[in-house]
Amino acid sequence: MLGIPKHEEAPSTPPRPLSPMGEACSRMDLTAIHQILVMTHYRDDEGTNELSFQEWTQQMRDMLDARKRGDYAFKDKDFKTAIDCYSQFINVGTMVSPTVFARRSLCYLLCDQPDPALRDAMQAQCVYPDWPTAFYMQSVALAKLDMHKDAADMLNEAASLEEKRQRGGRG
Repeated sequence: MLGIPKHEEAPSTPPRPLSPMGEACSRMDLTAIHQILVMTHYRDDEGTNELSFQEWTQQMRDMLDARKRGDYAFKDKDFKTAIDCYSQFINVGTMVSPTVFARRSLCYLLCDQPDPALRDAMQAQCVYPDWPTAFYMQSVALAKLDMHKDAADMLNEAASLEEKRQRGGRG
């Protein structure tokens, strides 16, 4: 009001029980999030990568190789290399993977870069609008940016989407 910054209190976590991913995100436990993303691999990308035969070129092989190198670096916790490799994959633009955006988002968080982490989490949501992981990653990035109310809202939205998903169907 008078130019005095208002310190935002961290709102409480959602009333419903959280999944392991929701729990890790509510605690901002980047190590646990990393483990979950490694374990889920690319399971949630089904249906988002449709390629025609004509698109299978050397450029495509190079792009998939960049993703594979990024995956190895991600698994080995070499987050700067993972960012570089995933960026090569994304910049080609032939295939879009919400998982790559979520993984790169976490890499940015682990490299103390919450702004690009938030952008990647938002990109994952653009690719797959009802994917809880995209919202969870936004929640953590927003919390790192001291936007605690927005972070809690995203956490609640993610938990709600996950609950719907468990009741039936993808989403």
